[in-house]
Order: sequence, then C-alpha cells, then structure tokens
Amino acid sequence: MVKLMDNSGSRVSIHFEDTSIAFKHKSDRDLLLSYLIFLLTKHPFLVKFLSRAAKLSLTMGFPVKPLIKATVFRQFCGGENRREYQKVVDQLGKAGIGAILDYSVEGGGDETGFEETKNAILQTIQQAGLDENIPCACMKMTGIVAESLLEKMTAGEAMSKKDESAWKRLKQHLADICNLAGESATPIYIDAEESWIQGVVDDLTEEMMLNFNQKRAIVFTTLQMYRTDRVDYFKRLIQNARQENFMLGVKIVRGAYMEQERERARQRGYPSPIHPDKPATDRAFDEILYLFMDHMDVVEICVGTHNENSCRLLTDLMTERGIPSDHPHICFSQLYGMSDHISYKLADAGYNVTKYLPFGPVASTLPYLARRAEENTAIAGQMSKELEIIVRERQRRRAAV
Repeated sequence: MVKLMDNSGSRVSIHFEDTSIAFKHKSDRDLLLSYLIFLLTKHPFLVKFLSRAAKLSLTMGFPVKPLIKATVFRQFCGGENRREYQKVVDQLGKAGIGAILDYSVEGGGDETGFEETKNAILQTIQQAGLDENIPCACMKMTGIVAESLLEKMTAGEAMSKKDESAWKRLKQHLADICNLAGESATPIYIDAEESWIQGVVDDLTEEMMLNFNQKRAIVFTTLQMYRTDRVDYFKRLIQNARQENFMLGVKIVRGAYMEQERERARQRGYPSPIHPDKPATDRAFDEILYLFMDHMDVVEICVGTHNENSCRLLTDLMTERGIPSDHPHICFSQLYGMSDHISYKLADAGYNVTKYLPFGPVASTLPYLARRAEENTAIAGQMSKELEIIVRERQRRRAAV
C-alpha cells in the first residue's frame, strides 16, 4: 500500500486535491453524468418534482425505468442484483476500497417484507464471508420491524399481544443476523434512526455487542453526531465496554434526519435534540475522534463522513501517535457515488476505506434514491464541492489532450 511520505520517510498530512486519483475509474461520459446529477441536486424544487414524477410514472407503468437506471440509479446504486453489483464491488476492490452491501429496499411494513429484508441481509453477510472486497455488512432496524413498534418501545408504552409477538420476531431476526455475522467473522453495522425510535435501537444494539463482541467488534452501533447527547453516550459506551469486557464497535456520522427532528420537536413542544448549527455538529464529531484515540484498545471505529477536515484530523492524529494507516480498528467510509476524491485518495495512501453500496430493484429502491437526492439538496456546500472537483478533473483531462 502507498503511504504519503516526506523526504525523511515520515507520513505527512493528507490532501484531497488530486482529481486524477479520484476519477481514474471514470470515463469522460461517466464524469459528465455525475456533473449533471450533482448540478440537479442544487435545485430542491426540481429534485422534489422529478422524484415524485418518477414514483408516479413507475406506479402507472410508464417505461421510465431505463432512464432512471441509466442516471441517478447508476450514480448512487451498485445494481439491481448480484450480477450487476458484483462488477462494482470488483472495481472498488481494485482500488483497495471495500464495499458495504446495503439492501436499500424500503420495508413494506408487514412481516413478509421484514422476512425478505432479513434474508437479504443474511445473504450479504454470507457474501462478505466469501469476498475480501466486502469487509462488512449493514442493516436498518426499521427494515425488519415496524417503526411504530420501535417508537412505542422507546416511549415506554405498554405493548399489546400483537406488539409482543412482533417484538419476539424482531429479537429473533436480529439474533439470526448477528449469529451469522459472528460465525463468519463479518462485522454488521446497525444504522441509526430518528431520535424517537433510536432509544430502543440503542438498547438492542448494546445487547448484541455484549453477546457477540468478545474478541473483536462484530456488531457496530451508529452515532449521529448532530444529536446533542451522543458524546456523553459514547463515553458511557466506552465505560460499559471496559466494565463488561467487550469490544465496542462504533460508526460515526453527522446525521441524516435534521429537518424531521427539528420539525417534530417544534410541533410537539420539546427541546430539539439536534445541535443548533453545523459548527457545533462538527465539533462533536471531531471530539469523538479524540476520545477514540485515547480508547482504541477497546473501540473499533468506522468514520462515515464526506468532510475532508474530519478525515484529515484523524489521519493526522494517527500519524502523531505512530498508528499505521491500515490499523484494523480504524476505517473510513463514504456513500457510493459521492466524495470519490476522499475515498480513492485515502485508499491510495493505505488507509482502510469502504463505500456504502446500495442495491435492489429500481422501483423498490426509488424511495431511497429520492431521499438521497432530497437530502443532498440540503447540503449545498457538499454539492458545490462535488461539482467543483468534477469540473477540475474535466479541465485537467482537456488540458492533457
């Protein structure tokens, strides 16, 4: 693996300006497609209109699937099936980037759908056990149980007999998933949810970590750092890991439900659980990195971010403390189709890097794609950055001709 060195042979601070590394896997046509898609996401009204039009067109049977598959689906998803996404997995693997297969079919809200999702997750775990380019798996709790039950449990409400049966099935689904992950030594990332259902998700995930993380982190929780309580929660998790003698697996992200969280708090008259601004979220995110460095003997971390400064901070901390770039307790991760200038640069410098790789039928993944597009419109700075680096690479290629 390549490491950035100065003349003395020491690692130096990493930079992300080299677009030739970021896009060497993309053709000129691919770059143009990416440019147009990110240009579109800068216009919220247009994104919402096109998202709803696509849903309606598919529902009414209009032949729009090829167009969707050739554009936004191609940008953010690996494929509809294993034959298609395996090509992307192999391509990422050649660059030293792992793929986290993400079955992104939104749950149908019934037991048949929950069972199908559970089986799809089990299949991704099995594949990860056989493919070195798939280092771990992921899941959402709402993929295997109704959100309404999680909300009721988090609020401490009484359960009906139907609820009790659903709760029992959820526990069995989760045990099946974590058992297979443990048997195949494949880490499973349990994604974060909205605050009003996250409480019970935290409880379940902690229980699974205690059961399966004896020698290494198999089960990972996810901390959304835009929440004001997550730094203290991380400290408590570290304390529990030391007291109960298990490895703590943590994925940290900034968060994906900001507008919903603030609006719900406003409507129901309780204090917002979200930091007041982005700088406060950034500080909380980076505080976790410092805490991790002091406790990495009992913590394995996945740093899920598109933020260059946070990535640079962690790599600098690793350099300062003499920690090798490929240390098994540290992994960086970005979404497929975004921030390639970060992913490919880190991988080229020898760090452990993964991409979240959604897959599934076009019609079934459309809710995910619509949400991703609408979320992106709210991150104006990120979209401007994506466009900027694509423009720079296109200019570089033209100048090289």
